[in-house]
Order: sequence, then structure tokens, then C-alpha cells
Amino acid sequence: MAQRRMFSKKVTDTDTFLDMPLSTQALYFHLNMHADDDGFIDNTKTIQRMIGSSDDDRKLLIAKQFLLPFDNGVVVIKDWRVHNYIRKDTYNKTMYPKELEQLQVNNSGQYERQNLVTYTERPRTVDETLTQVRLGKDRLGKDRKDILSGSDEPDRIPYKEIVDYLNKKTGSKYRSSGSKTKTLIKARVHDGFELKDFKQVIDIKTEQWLSDQKMNKFLRPETLFGTKFEGYLNENKSNSQPLTDDDWTRSSIQTTTDEDWR
Repeated sequence: MAQRRMFSKKVTDTDTFLDMPLSTQALYFHLNMHADDDGFIDNTKTIQRMIGSSDDDRKLLIAKQFLLPFDNGVVVIKDWRVHNYIRKDTYNKTMYPKELEQLQVNNSGQYERQNLVTYTERPRTVDETLTQVRLGKDRLGKDRKDILSGSDEPDRIPYKEIVDYLNKKTGSKYRSSGSKTKTLIKARVHDGFELKDFKQVIDIKTEQWLSDQKMNKFLRPETLFGTKFEGYLNENKSNSQPLTDDDWTRSSIQTTTDEDWR
């Protein structure tokens, strides 16, 4: 099997790909790295355990059609031939020739099923299962359903209500349509948090920071809805100590300006 794997920005730089949680994106990259020379993977659950990914991430990749599944549990990377060109002298044919025979390569270099009529006439319950993923109780013990559709239909995450509440409490003018803001909110929702949790974090940090000239600049989506969200949520409003500038600098992964979020 060829050892080198490549990725095309035509796939990984799209909004559809970047709107997915980072854990789902990471699983996609790892699956590509472990696929055979025709893009097939037969050990997705092993790779999930290896990187700490979940079944929800795999189901989302299937729902968004980055992966094409087969009845025997094998999946294939839909854009495999968009990403990779395997030289003939290093190419090893897949162990799943029957599944490969079911595919054809379209004009864009993507795999698609040859018998589209037969495939689409399969029981609708399969498609509905792929578009509604039941998140496990390992997501902070909260059971919920999220619409994971591959279409352009808007999702049901209350971006506007969350950002409007932040703007009302802080007097800011952040846009709920900003891609970075939406990515952070979606990540926290996928962690199992709800609207009331976002409002509680905003209330807690507004009480602590709004009148503090050094800290009120951190009343923004990047800070409030980032990886420290759960810690903020569990703080006591009156007794918790606000972050210092040094604390925030050490805990931040990256720095962006307020303009990036507007």
C-alpha cells in the first residue's frame, strides 16, 4: 500500500467541512490516512477509539456524504480520488472489489454509486437514521437529538438568540452569522450544552467583567464560548474570581481581534 496521503483544499476548505466539529474533522483526516489505495476503511471504530472520537462523528461524516457506507460495515472516502493520485508501481488493489464495483467516478473525481435508483429506493429509515443522530449520555449526561443533514437547510441551533442575549447584556454588536462565532456555539452544543447554559455563562461573566476595564474586552464569543465554557458555567456568580490578563494569555490557543467576530 502506498504510504503517502494527500488532501485537497477543494474538500477541506469548504464551509460544509469547516462547519463540522473539530473532532469530526480530525476523524476524517485520520480515516484518510488509514484508508487503502482505493479509499476503503474497514476499521473505523478502531480509529475512533485511537483518537478519542465518537460514533456521532462517524455518523455526521456519513450524513454529510464525506463517507459512503456499505452493508458490511466498510466505508469509502467519497473524495478519495480528488485527494490522491496513486502511482501504478505503488498501487495495491483493495480487499473489497465487490464494493468497488458498485462505485463509479464522476466528472468531479468523486465516488458515486453506479445504481443510484436501487440505492435511493432502499428503506427510508436508513436515511432518517443518518440525518438524526442521538447523542450518547457520555456528552455530559445529556440526551438530545441534533439534525445532521447533508442539505443546505439551516440547523436548529439558536445562534441568533444566544448572540442577541450577549449583545443585550454587554452593549456589543456581534453578528450571529459570523462563521467563527457559529463554529464555537455549534461545538458547545455538540458537547451537550443548551440555550440556558449559554445565557448563564453570559450572566456570570458579565457580572464579573463588565465594569472591569481590563476584563470587559473579553466579553466576546471567542472567550465565552471557547474551551473554558464549562468552567465558566460552574462558577459561582458572587464568589468566583475573574481571570487576569496573564491567565487569559496562558489559556488562549489563538488570538483574534474583535473585528474577526463582527
